[in-house]
Amino acid sequence: MSMGILGRKVGMTQVFDEEGKAVPVTVIEAGPCSVVEIRTPEKNGYSAVQLGFGEVKDSKVSKPAKGSFEKQNVAPKRWLREFRVDNSADYQVGQEITVSLFQNGEVVDATGVSKGKGYQGVMKRHGFGGIPQSHGQSVTHRHPGSIGCSSYPGRVPKGRRMAGHMGAERVTTKNLKVFAIDEENNLILVKGSVPGAKDGLVMLRKADK
Repeated sequence: MSMGILGRKVGMTQVFDEEGKAVPVTVIEAGPCSVVEIRTPEKNGYSAVQLGFGEVKDSKVSKPAKGSFEKQNVAPKRWLREFRVDNSADYQVGQEITVSLFQNGEVVDATGVSKGKGYQGVMKRHGFGGIPQSHGQSVTHRHPGSIGCSSYPGRVPKGRRMAGHMGAERVTTKNLKVFAIDEENNLILVKGSVPGAKDGLVMLRKADK
């Protein structure tokens, strides 16, 4: 497993490559992140690094969390996330992780929480084709149709795709290309779209595949 970084999704824009072609990119304010805790196989059973990102008011931090930050001698952070690594001994508490971790042209995986879309029907949620628009059909054009079996087994099978809550779930988009890096402003431009809304937390890590 490779190291990553936490960032805030600024939004999308377009830039031009060397050939003058417009390239859609997502701008991410990545880091600097502080190493808050180290997980070791001896103590925790696995090897990982906990990163903290984003400023937060002291009044917004709970007493147990504040005590944990003070124990590690690290300023309180808004977000905390873990990254599995091959050897956590390579990192130290208080160490800063910046966008210099990545290079132009590198391939990364981006993880975020997708935009919540509320309660949606089967056509939008699962891509169903709907019911014919004619031949006596009325008010059922966007309905799912049959959802179960009649005599046997006489119930709706588990996992049946139906209407329900859509979005607001953890999503990972793999193999996105790093278009450019601005170390001075802690910005990284990733080609394509990244899960989540503006100002949402994004986890970037080097692609494993």
